[in-house]
Amino acid sequence: MNTLSKTERIDVRASASVKQLLQEAARSHHKSVSEFLLDAGVTAATHALAARRQFALDEAQWQAFAEALDRPVQHKPRLKKLLDSPGVLD
Repeated sequence: MNTLSKTERIDVRASASVKQLLQEAARSHHKSVSEFLLDAGVTAATHALAARRQFALDEAQWQAFAEALDRPVQHKPRLKKLLDSPGVLD
């Protein structure tokens, strides 16, 4: 877990039974409920984001993907113009 100073709060509402379950689980790992929830949350978030970055392909899909990567670059002036222009958050 990250050892940087913790300055932000995360508030969570739970039923009494869920709170008790979390307390028991935290105790079994010799952690506070906050530590337990943060560890579990960071692990879940890491896996959720990794799932968006990784994908599995069968042989035919892999071949098509590799061929697409190997094709020469196609210049797209309209796309370049769009990406060079300021976005709504700029």
